[in-house]
Amino acid sequence: MLDINYIRDNLKEFKKAAKNKKIDVDLDKLLELDEQRRKLIQEMDLLRSQRNENADLLKDPKKRTDNLIEDGRALKDKLAGLESEYNAVLSEFNAIMVKVPTIPSADTPVGKDESENVEFYKWGEPRTFDFEPKSYMELAESLDLLDIERGAKVGGYRGYYLKNEAVMMQMGLMMHALTKLISKGFTPIIPPTLVKEFVLFGSGYFGGTEYNPDKDEIYKIANDEKLADGTLKKENKFLIGTAEPSLLAYYADEIIEEKDLPKKFVGFSQCYRSEIGSYGKDTKGIYRVHEFMKVEQVCLTKADPAESDKMHQEIIKISQELLEDFKLPYRLLQICTGDMSAGKYKMFDLEAWMPSRKGYGETGSASNFLDWQARRLNVRYKDANGDKKYVHMINNTAIASPRFLIPILENYQNADGSVTIPELLRPYLGNQEKIIPKK
Repeated sequence: MLDINYIRDNLKEFKKAAKNKKIDVDLDKLLELDEQRRKLIQEMDLLRSQRNENADLLKDPKKRTDNLIEDGRALKDKLAGLESEYNAVLSEFNAIMVKVPTIPSADTPVGKDESENVEFYKWGEPRTFDFEPKSYMELAESLDLLDIERGAKVGGYRGYYLKNEAVMMQMGLMMHALTKLISKGFTPIIPPTLVKEFVLFGSGYFGGTEYNPDKDEIYKIANDEKLADGTLKKENKFLIGTAEPSLLAYYADEIIEEKDLPKKFVGFSQCYRSEIGSYGKDTKGIYRVHEFMKVEQVCLTKADPAESDKMHQEIIKISQELLEDFKLPYRLLQICTGDMSAGKYKMFDLEAWMPSRKGYGETGSASNFLDWQARRLNVRYKDANGDKKYVHMINNTAIASPRFLIPILENYQNADGSVTIPELLRPYLGNQEKIIPKK
């Protein structure tokens, strides 16, 4: 959540941001509730002071009277009433506050939806085939790399089995991304995939103040946790959809020294997404699945938009390098306001050429949130003057698989139905050069 004073001082810009991001948020009501909240805090502080004075007097037997006792009860009842009123106002205030968007960067294109995203950069030319190319699904079947039917039988809708060479190709992709990022100074981490509620709220993966199963594309764990002494702990736990939330929460409620910034993490994790909002899209195959592997980049910088923007561009460049490592034609899209979520300051998508789609398909997304997530997670740093400031948080996909296998299989296919294994992945497959049809 953002600084209410900053919102008050820049109300016009926040209203414009909400309009451009298509976010329905009553900012005037928010400021009205803030005034009520402040007034109630003052009244409660005054009552607490009076109650303390009353309690001190009651300690003296010579001053203890029936009227003084009655005054103490009255103060207690009045304070309880104000606290109840304050909690109601605070709840309404927070419900609006979580919807307040970050003002997007000045160079973010204004647009209504994904159709108005802007192509920022393009690399490589889509391959021209001298034969009728197959889709990755056709290739996966003939090469025995994927089993969707048994995956659905065992795992349910969008379930799949990855098999044979595809397994080692996927693991090779993960290792290649990890190795590259470690060489660029990123700290490797395998984070928890089962996390507490504050982690997903703090990183912005809940649409409101708490989990909404009808809207939030998150899996909630139903069973309680058994502690070491055998007692049950009733606490909501969730499966992450990317390593980003776990990595962002690493320093939750902590203060970092300025000299230790920036922090650069590369996280490898299994990921889980319910894909509620994507019902009916890409229902077959592995483009959109509930469970996958991912290598994620997460960075924390000082509270300087120029510095966090520079870091944003740095991690985007790494993702571009990864696509170029495998000679996959791609494009970089700058995301418009209407396709950005509330907290994002600036956002880009990377899309690789996928012949079966006759177009580009997303392989990663890079976002700069400024301090929007840091405020929720309470991650700060102490600058040279001793002042405490919220860090800026940036994230970007390195490689997500099995989706990344789609452009590799389709762009590296041959007329005889085989698929040439990219050179960088061959060491993970015993230096095998091709995958030969098995059916």
